[in-house]
Amino acid sequence: MSFFEVIQKYNIDFKSYEDNLSLEDIKKSLYKEKKNEFDYLNLLSLKAQNFLEEMAREAQKITFQYFGKTIQLYAPLYISDYCTNSCTYCGFSALNKIKRQKLTLEEIEENAKEIAKTGIKHVLFLTGEAPAITPMEYLLDTVKILKKYFSSISIEIFPMDVEDYKILSEAGVDGLTIYQETYDREIYDKIHLAGKKKDYLYRLDTPERGAIAGFRRVNIGALYGLADPVKDAFFSGLHAKYLQDKYIDTEISISFPRINPAEGNFKPVFHLDDKRFVQFICALRLFLPRCGITISTRENARMRDNLIGLGITRMSAGSKTSVGGYKYENLPNQFEISDNRSVYEIERVIWQKGYEPVFKDWHQF
Repeated sequence: MSFFEVIQKYNIDFKSYEDNLSLEDIKKSLYKEKKNEFDYLNLLSLKAQNFLEEMAREAQKITFQYFGKTIQLYAPLYISDYCTNSCTYCGFSALNKIKRQKLTLEEIEENAKEIAKTGIKHVLFLTGEAPAITPMEYLLDTVKILKKYFSSISIEIFPMDVEDYKILSEAGVDGLTIYQETYDREIYDKIHLAGKKKDYLYRLDTPERGAIAGFRRVNIGALYGLADPVKDAFFSGLHAKYLQDKYIDTEISISFPRINPAEGNFKPVFHLDDKRFVQFICALRLFLPRCGITISTRENARMRDNLIGLGITRMSAGSKTSVGGYKYENLPNQFEISDNRSVYEIERVIWQKGYEPVFKDWHQF
């Protein structure tokens, strides 16, 4: 069964479902030892905010049980912003008239050295979707350079077939990040105006192709602000469970990005406020105890600090969202960063919270 077939099974009117939900239903879901998908949906409901303190305590306890008091740190490295997609919400969209950049191999190495100086050992490199400009040879050369400085290399690039992912895996890439953006197919079609990314089903199956190809870690998620946040949180959780159950040797994690200002001035129709955002993270932790949860610098310092201990396991630090931003300034960002603290400053906060910042937990021989 494909994950799209799973989605089709849950033809839910989310508003009506919540209207008929009682506080007793939510309480039962909260304290069940093993939660099913409807328990998760109950904990995502607005009414579940009546139990947010209890959810937070449970999330903290479960996170400690499965992950200890650790937060892994990583840094993103944008190597190209050329893109053939017309996505209404993205700063790198082909619709935006920005000065495009593609790093040379020498520039990639310069940026890698700057990141490595901070102690970071896990790097995520990113491109727009323009395979003709960033072909496999260029990607492999990038991996070869990054292997000199980092113990773990992940990619967030255009979706690929299994065979291409296998080539990258064999070269030393061990992680894949790919966001569906929204699981609402109708809205997905409206906000992806042109380009390969308009193919909803091909993108939906991408995490599975990454798992088949042998990546150690696959990270998924929705971009909150594009569609009904409850629907996207529900299906991203189900997607993670589907992948966990089917690919038991693959570490599955979820990111919770919210839309930040970017080139093109996209205005979100849907809003996920801070309280609900924390609730969603706690609900996911209660539903999937073994799932990693990643928070990027889209969130401000106060939010990120307060989430330590409430379910998250991985944070970006010292991030730049412009191409080559660790060496070059005044270039277009994919989105505005909300937490501009250095790696050292974030490391210090993690220690102050009683947690251990982890710079390296994997080495590929």
